[in-house]
Amino acid sequence: MEFLDVVDESDNVVGNASKVDIYKKSLRHRIVHILIFNNKGEMALQLRSAKVSYCPLHWSTAVGGHVSSGESYEQAGMREYKEELGTTSKLEFFSKDPYVGEGTPNKFLATFKTTFNGPFHPDLNDVEEVSFFTIEQIKKMIRRGEKFHPELLFLLKKHFF
Repeated sequence: MEFLDVVDESDNVVGNASKVDIYKKSLRHRIVHILIFNNKGEMALQLRSAKVSYCPLHWSTAVGGHVSSGESYEQAGMREYKEELGTTSKLEFFSKDPYVGEGTPNKFLATFKTTFNGPFHPDLNDVEEVSFFTIEQIKKMIRRGEKFHPELLFLLKKHFF
C-alpha cells in the first residue's frame, strides 16, 4: 500500500496516509511533474495508457506522479522518470504551485524541467506514447478538444500561454 505525506497550506508535512485515504478524505498532498524539452525547444508529452485509472488516454506532462511519504520532490521525480520512461537526466527546479482540481484534494505541484532528446523506454502499462510538440502545436491540440490531464492544462496556462 502506498503512503503519501499530508501537508498543510504552506507545504509542511503534518502526517501521512494511504493514497486511498488521501483521496477518500480529500487530504492535501504532493505531486511532482517533469517537463522534458528537446534541443529544438519542443516539449515532450506523455499519452497516458488506457490501463491507468485516472485520465486514461489523456496527454500529460512527460513524467508525473505522487510524492511518496518521506521522499523529496526531486527524489520522487527521478523515481517516476525512471519508472515511466526508463531513463533519467539532470533536473532543474521550475516551479511549485498550489493546485485545486475539480473533484480532487488540494495538492502542491512541484515541477522540474530538463533537456533530453531521448530515447525513451516507456513502461507500456502506464504510457501509451511519448512525443515532442511545439507550444503552438499543443495549443492547437487543446483547441481541437484533445484530452489533456487537468494538471498539465493548469501548468501550461500558468507558465506557457
